Amino acid sequence: MAADLGELLVPYMPTIRVPKSGDRVYKTECAFSYDSPLSEGGLYVCMSSFLGFGREHVERHYRKTGQSVYLHLKRHVKQKVTAASGGALPRCINGKIFLDLEIDADFNSDDYELEDEAKLVIFPDHFEIALPNIEELPALVTIACDAVLNSKSPYRKFEQESWEEELQVSKFASNLVQLDNGVRIPPSGWKCAKCELRENLWLNLTDGSILCGRWFCSGSGGNGHALEHHKQMGYPLVVKLGTITPDGADVYSFDEEEAVLDPHLAKHLAHFGIDMLQMQGTENGVMDNEIKPRVNEWEVIQETGLKLKPMFGSGYTGFRNQGNSSYLSTVMQVIFSIPEFQRAYVGNLTRIFDYAPLDPTQDFSTQMAKLGQGLLSGLYSKPPVKCELIEQVMKEEHKLQPKGITTQMFKAFVSRGHTEFSSNRQQDAQEFFLHLINLVERNSIGSENPSDVFRFLVEERTQCCQSRKVRYTERVDYIMQLPVAMEAATNKDELIAYELKRREAESSKRPPPEIVRARIPFSACLQAFTEPDNVDDFWSSALQAKSAGVKTSRFASFPEYLVIQIKKFTFGLDWVPKKLDVAVEMPDILDVNPLRAKGLQPGEEELPNLAPPIVIPDDPKDRFRNTFMEAPDIDESSVMQLAEMGFPLEACRKAVYYTGSMGAEIAFNWIITHMEDPDFAEPLNISGYAASAQPSHGVAAKLNQPPEEIVALITSMGFQRNVAFQALRATNNNLERALDWIFAHPECEDEAANTSQSVDDENHQQSNGILTNNEQEGARVKDGNGRYELIAFISHIGTSTMSGHYVCHIKKEGRWVIYNDHKVSASERPPKDLGYLYFYHRIDC
Repeated sequence: MAADLGELLVPYMPTIRVPKSGDRVYKTECAFSYDSPLSEGGLYVCMSSFLGFGREHVERHYRKTGQSVYLHLKRHVKQKVTAASGGALPRCINGKIFLDLEIDADFNSDDYELEDEAKLVIFPDHFEIALPNIEELPALVTIACDAVLNSKSPYRKFEQESWEEELQVSKFASNLVQLDNGVRIPPSGWKCAKCELRENLWLNLTDGSILCGRWFCSGSGGNGHALEHHKQMGYPLVVKLGTITPDGADVYSFDEEEAVLDPHLAKHLAHFGIDMLQMQGTENGVMDNEIKPRVNEWEVIQETGLKLKPMFGSGYTGFRNQGNSSYLSTVMQVIFSIPEFQRAYVGNLTRIFDYAPLDPTQDFSTQMAKLGQGLLSGLYSKPPVKCELIEQVMKEEHKLQPKGITTQMFKAFVSRGHTEFSSNRQQDAQEFFLHLINLVERNSIGSENPSDVFRFLVEERTQCCQSRKVRYTERVDYIMQLPVAMEAATNKDELIAYELKRREAESSKRPPPEIVRARIPFSACLQAFTEPDNVDDFWSSALQAKSAGVKTSRFASFPEYLVIQIKKFTFGLDWVPKKLDVAVEMPDILDVNPLRAKGLQPGEEELPNLAPPIVIPDDPKDRFRNTFMEAPDIDESSVMQLAEMGFPLEACRKAVYYTGSMGAEIAFNWIITHMEDPDFAEPLNISGYAASAQPSHGVAAKLNQPPEEIVALITSMGFQRNVAFQALRATNNNLERALDWIFAHPECEDEAANTSQSVDDENHQQSNGILTNNEQEGARVKDGNGRYELIAFISHIGTSTMSGHYVCHIKKEGRWVIYNDHKVSASERPPKDLGYLYFYHRIDC
């Protein structure tokens, strides 16, 4: 038999490789779907490229590459045999766990056991060779299979504990000692045994004592008596009262110094008379019929305590939280609720998959189509069926019902080279949205660009306060940023009284009062948006000198989908980032038609089209550097505005500096262009001051003349020659970055077309619904009516964009649905006033 197997494998030996240290082995997830070894058909790993494929996609890879040998991986979940006393008998099934996979919390107990199975499969005949088979297989094949099985996940750096889902089982859970002291915990009326506090109470699972937690400046805390008790007695595990539900509770281990899982929590609670299956998540034992208004941000946004009906099927698939990934998952949920993105990726799925490169894990369109299909197919959002469950129990094998999809492969690709998104820290959802739009733009050349639905033109009117002359410019944007008008709060008296009570409680170390949140009318935020902004260090071309200037912004076009960001994040006087805890009364129907731009008005005089004076450096060593402008002072107000968006502080300072302190909007465009630079977040180096993103003229232009061969290459792609010059000068003659710059600055192509005699004015007048002066795809915007309906919003929980959690609500089939990681449910009380990003869809008149 050994000779037969050896002879069988001889033709395929050149295609079987042993993975090297730099090879990525995808043995946990399919490159085209979310099938894994836990799926019914298992996962097939190519023994040449080490890519993983589900049963549905392995045939495509075989036909495309001719690769015939795959390692088939399958994990079985089986229920242990139950003893007469009702407990599970610990027995070992043949085999072992050898796959580097996450263990689902539902099966991380003594009731289930896992068995991994591996075998070689040869296509197209599907000939199977069970492993291990050391005696019969050639040595090279055995070594290659062992190397694949023992390889680590390529996403190891992303597999961190999440805020809720990835807690570890406490080492004290299995053998926890519980004192038989007769203590029984009542269903309500709890208070600390030492200070009589009635909030933030923790039950010690060893002796049943109820004590308060630590004091937190956020408002929820106590006097630390639970920790003191642990130091005296050494009892390790506590559970927070008010969080106990049939699904679990918040358990903390003092010895391990972290939140943990307790698989035996129901038994531990029953010791003190608590029936876990009858508990509801309430604070201080107040049941729902005695309900008091929930004001805590975590509770309101997640709709804690409400009986939310789970939803399953197409469009109701969640994401598994894999450690600070909710900023990404909420944005992608909203993105794929939009028909244009569904059509562009899921609608073209077969074509995208068929024409995918040999490594589909590194192709943007493939990964977008994969993610969209995972969310919309319903394959990974199936309700448990009782009859199937009974049949599974009879077979002693538990069929896993998928709980959402993962973000590992998608995140690894879209965050590649990005300092922040490639980390394991929580990020700003608004910043990720812009990053995603940038990727869509760059990967949609020559095909449908679904991000067109977000793009709009902003008209900026800048006026010199001294000469009263004006300049009108246009720029492209994707988000309307609304400031929070704190001075317009409608409950100022309540806020003042709350602040006095909070300070008194803090000084006397008493429990803080119930939170009072500032209520801000949306109209006040809209009014603040329309107010003129001061432009410090404004250079007036009319005066040929710096002067005071003011700037206002209006819509030159209205997008199909209007994204609004409520600017809740700011910096305190100590430069510590903080979040404004406010409730903005967002409308379901929004009319921004009054914000339509009107252009140059009768009686207004335009500022001369003159550039600031150019300073040529005296040092001859600097003659071949980029053109220099007089080094401006850094406009700290613009730096603050950019930092409030979540960008690194040093990057904001560089953006303002390199754009000559011409305002936050221009600096924002610089940030979008340079976001992927290796030194993006590095401190500003004044001695290395480079050219601004503005075009150069005259003598200075000759000092940095771009190579003609690079200019010719860019113009051969269809771009204007002066645009090529401008992009190369802004990126130090780097071709790749220059192309990215052009796609990030489509407004520059508009300006180039304005000066080109080849523009046909008649054609422009006949371009229906498009407010641009050329036909370049990157500059197209879809204009229309300015009335919108709210269809989705993303909410942030926590004090900073770098921490906390995101939840999104999406309106589907006339009702609101809450997406909270893998949990998807019908929303009962959508917290529309606590959102961070809002998505509005145009209403057709």
